[in-house]
Amino acid sequence: MRLPTLVMVLFLLGGCQEASESNSSLTAHDSDTPILAVPISATPRGEKHALFGDLHVHTMYSFDAFVMGTLASPDAAYDFAKGGVLTHPGGFDMQLEVPLDFYAVTDHAFYLGALRSMTVEGNALYEHELAEGVRNLSNEKSRGTAFATMLAFLSSERRAELIDPVSSTSAWDDIKAAANRHNDPGKFTAFLGYEYTSSGDAFENLHRNVIFKGDTAPDLPFSRLDSRNPEDLWRWMDEQRLAGYESLAMPHNSNGSNGWMFSLTAFDGKPLDSDYADLRMRNERLVENSQIKGSSDTHPALSPNDEWADFEIMKVRIASNLASQPQGSYVREALRNGIEFQTKKGFNPFKFGVIGSSDTHNASYAGAEDNYWSKTGRLDDEPVERGSVPLAQPAEDGSAYLKTYRSQWSAGSLAGVWAEENTRTAIYNALHRKETFSTSGTRIQVRFFAGYDLPALDTNDLINKAYAGGVPMGGELVAEAGQSPSFLVWALQDPNKSALQRVQIIKASVRDGNSSEKVFDVACSDGAKVNPQTHRCPDNGARVDLTDCTVSTGVGDPEMLVRWVDPEFDESEHAIYYVRALENPVCRWSTWDALRTGVEPNPALSATIQERAWTSPIWFSPASE
Repeated sequence: MRLPTLVMVLFLLGGCQEASESNSSLTAHDSDTPILAVPISATPRGEKHALFGDLHVHTMYSFDAFVMGTLASPDAAYDFAKGGVLTHPGGFDMQLEVPLDFYAVTDHAFYLGALRSMTVEGNALYEHELAEGVRNLSNEKSRGTAFATMLAFLSSERRAELIDPVSSTSAWDDIKAAANRHNDPGKFTAFLGYEYTSSGDAFENLHRNVIFKGDTAPDLPFSRLDSRNPEDLWRWMDEQRLAGYESLAMPHNSNGSNGWMFSLTAFDGKPLDSDYADLRMRNERLVENSQIKGSSDTHPALSPNDEWADFEIMKVRIASNLASQPQGSYVREALRNGIEFQTKKGFNPFKFGVIGSSDTHNASYAGAEDNYWSKTGRLDDEPVERGSVPLAQPAEDGSAYLKTYRSQWSAGSLAGVWAEENTRTAIYNALHRKETFSTSGTRIQVRFFAGYDLPALDTNDLINKAYAGGVPMGGELVAEAGQSPSFLVWALQDPNKSALQRVQIIKASVRDGNSSEKVFDVACSDGAKVNPQTHRCPDNGARVDLTDCTVSTGVGDPEMLVRWVDPEFDESEHAIYYVRALENPVCRWSTWDALRTGVEPNPALSATIQERAWTSPIWFSPASE
């Protein structure tokens, strides 16, 4: 089902068709013409628009991407984001169906540009003993050997040999210059950024992306070579802010942190306190909850009553086959722990909004389920290398498929913001106030408000009145005696992807010092109603034919609008609420791989996927605070 242009425009303008106050979805007529975008210029100034981007992209300056065969520059990455063609390290072309609104090249700060320098005559690293192997990457065996050798060297006592200030400064200057060349206010935003790539001794992931607000940044980024302690990164960010360099850090792949990312103690093992919370929340207001290396929203072991928790779960730590502990590694649990801290100790160290991004190491986005480009260049450009297609011959242990954590990867994710215009300032301010959402890859738009004076659904100028009568995602609401707030959710499908199946509100609250969570379906597709006892929509019957990946037609909605009141609201409890919008199922990338190769899908992998969007939370606190 396609969405008429008029409905899209009404959504962006904050208008609304007439609807009832009960759970309902807006209907639309079918159209054979896909709606790709409504230009920002078509909407009045001062309104906020849904903008989509990727704030996690690696190019030739990242040591690992270069060994994987990525030779694309930051300029090439930004050209791709704006709609240009980029050649994958495997030799095929990549191009977005719809250009992105914003983008950031975020190469690894440690050993920045070092491996590329090994291929440049006259550079100090050209003569290093590893350089010949880096220059001789003619086949997969040599590439894999070089990558393993490089990782081993970086873990050895000799790793300082690869620290070359000339290479790092040159690469960083080029990254900054490329972002400024491609930044085009009103049309496309290019952010200055990098990745702080810290970890524990056993691959406990502590990676962050750092995004700068303006067109300048420090002479060199702070890296794990300066300190592996993220608290030192935040202190450095404070110092740089005083020097005029405003920035935000965004953790990613907490799912692979083995419990470290949201630990209940500081890096040195001391209990968390209000100073820690202030330092972290001043610098780290967002977390990347979805990307190629899986979802970090929640885990079935942490949310056993959430039927949709088992979504693109990566079970291992980064760059290893070691299992990652779920506790302390997922965002929903961290949000719950945060309101427990707030209740018991008066501070919240985990008050995060959310974004998605790709973590591509191909200088591109990750692709779509039906056009998947994967992540690690020449190492996984073929389906057999990512475990979706059988090996030519069974492995020594008899396995028909390559045993690789790449089979657990996703087809990327996107960052969504609600911003007044497509500029660095407007988008950065949206990131800072946490008026953000993430998607698993499609361009679902979702709005979320809470308040005591939200408008009826048939109100003219609905969205502006929702801002006036409540707070949007990322906001905070304080109890008013004897009143229950209402929640307004408006979700709009990606017009080029599957229709919406349901919209949910996920709630966590604290009672007697302990938090609990609950999932409420609040809007159902196809005119169905939520069961008031189970708080679930009925199955809408959407199915996927695995023989050709065709999907059910005539089911699902292009748009859902609902005003909801929590039937279990308690004004004395700390709580959070956020939205999850689910599409109808489609084939997963691994099933597409098998279909195109002419084999059965790997039975160990999910055959289908329900793309989704998550909003940043809204926090509720009792009036006494």
